[in-house]
Amino acid sequence: MLASPIEEIKNRLDIVEVIQGYIKLQKAGANYRALCPFHSEKKPSLFISPARQIWHCFGCSAGGDVFRFVMQVEGIEFGDALKILAQRAGIELKRQDPKLKTERQRFYEICELSTKFFEKQLEGSKTGQEIKNYLLNRGLNEESIKKWRIGYAPDLWQGLGDFLFSRGYKKEEAERAGLLIKNEEGRFYDRFRGRIIFPIFDLNSQVIGFGGRIFQEPKKREEGSEIMEAKYVNTPATLLYDKSRVLYGLDKAKVEIRKKDFCILVEGYIDTIMCVQAGFQNVVATSGIALTPFQLKTLKRYSGNVLTAFDMDIAGDTATKRGIDLAQSQGFNIKIITMPGKDPADVILEDSKNWEKLVSEARSIVDFYFATTLTKFDKEKPEGKKEIAKIILPVIKRIPNKIEQSHWIAKLAKELSVKEEDIAEELKKVKIEQKDWFIEENTPFNLEKKSRKEMLEERLLALILKSPTLTSFIDEKELKLFSPKSKEIALNIKNNPNLNFQENFSPELSDFLNYLFLKTEVELDEEIDLGEETETCLREICLLGTKSKLEDAAQLIKKAEEERDWERVGSLTGEFNNLIRELDDLNCKYVKKEQKIKEN
Repeated sequence: MLASPIEEIKNRLDIVEVIQGYIKLQKAGANYRALCPFHSEKKPSLFISPARQIWHCFGCSAGGDVFRFVMQVEGIEFGDALKILAQRAGIELKRQDPKLKTERQRFYEICELSTKFFEKQLEGSKTGQEIKNYLLNRGLNEESIKKWRIGYAPDLWQGLGDFLFSRGYKKEEAERAGLLIKNEEGRFYDRFRGRIIFPIFDLNSQVIGFGGRIFQEPKKREEGSEIMEAKYVNTPATLLYDKSRVLYGLDKAKVEIRKKDFCILVEGYIDTIMCVQAGFQNVVATSGIALTPFQLKTLKRYSGNVLTAFDMDIAGDTATKRGIDLAQSQGFNIKIITMPGKDPADVILEDSKNWEKLVSEARSIVDFYFATTLTKFDKEKPEGKKEIAKIILPVIKRIPNKIEQSHWIAKLAKELSVKEEDIAEELKKVKIEQKDWFIEENTPFNLEKKSRKEMLEERLLALILKSPTLTSFIDEKELKLFSPKSKEIALNIKNNPNLNFQENFSPELSDFLNYLFLKTEVELDEEIDLGEETETCLREICLLGTKSKLEDAAQLIKKAEEERDWERVGSLTGEFNNLIRELDDLNCKYVKKEQKIKEN
């Protein structure tokens, strides 16, 4: 019988399937590996063990079980991770006391209930039917309207607010969830009024916010008119929603993005839906804002190849251009879909074949800049050459690969009829702001840098797990230098060389042992001399211990000298000299032990 919903979830879900819903995995023997989403790296250092159902990054030391991964990648607490994974596993959690629910859980419920309210208004009201006809005329079909849960917010002051209040939610909660606005007199009114509503989903397809597009000019507003009369209104930043971190449609597109290894970026909700209808399942929208570091970080989990369908002003310092520049500087392979002055939705509505053609003809970002810039300026005139270089050189500068850079330097030199050396010299003058944006607000929970002694102990334990007979090399004096948990594991390996002892451990010690097993599989290859490595680790641990005593003794001698306590100085100096001799003896001891191992 399973002990708890936590154990039941772990038994039903495979950690590999859960994690590959967030990041791209590669098979690595019996395990899987990936680029760690919690720190910047170029080579995969995060490993997942299907056998032990754990993960660990050997670059930043983050690791744990499936719950720990979801908590860290989503930036949520355990209770929220439990709910997400229970839903995925098809497990119904026992009804909670509403008072015990987290604010985050309450917000999820408010957003879900609001979505149902908006959906009902679209289906059941006269204006809702008019909106539905409008959507159908824009090219959306019935299936898409239901799939994307499009709705209608009635043009009422307190329609949604009263509905949520009748379902037991406080209006202050709905305000914090971004659905109501409070005026100076303390009255609440609906943020979304008289609008087509597009729910915005997180990676687990839970509603976290809304985008509202005006349908008809609403009635004259009083307070908040500048918000309500805008063409588009979005949920403000809340506990669940931050537009700089969300990509509309990614929950539905992530599998196809990974499968096709590229993502198409558009700007609007309807653009996204129409692309999906046309058979392009790997499309997401930035929801009208420029690409942000957080959105790029999320995309990087699925693919480093991006096609954009934005209006591009190559000469201007636009937000769109800055977002694409950022993507390029972070190693994304970017192609530009040249739009004919229309949005993707309008192109598809006219003829989806035209959209397919535009996608197939997408050009690399550098090709795009060359083609558009060379037609914009006269390359025969000095001022034209200068303007062309001014626009194209920063694009070349952002290319991480030096060989690829050289190719484009040669091309630009040829186009401008100048020497490559001159182009290369001007390229050096271009300043590009570099920022390690992967680290921002995403360092693992409670991450502490390990000491050299801890790393040596872990290495040693991994070695003796690989070959338990190596415990014979560890004597009692050496064992006393180990930390308590390392000592306990080492003794268990020594007394149980068949390694059947984990069930007697505490959960913390059991997790540590699982990590060590994974470390053994990942870091120890067949070419390693296990005995020699074991002795090296033991020698370094002992030397570190003696050197630490030497540093302490030196500090005490210094203090005694300052206090002019010469008797104590003499005593401490004797101890210091003994430690020096001990250090020499240790070096001799391990030289002899290593020779003995080699002879055997």
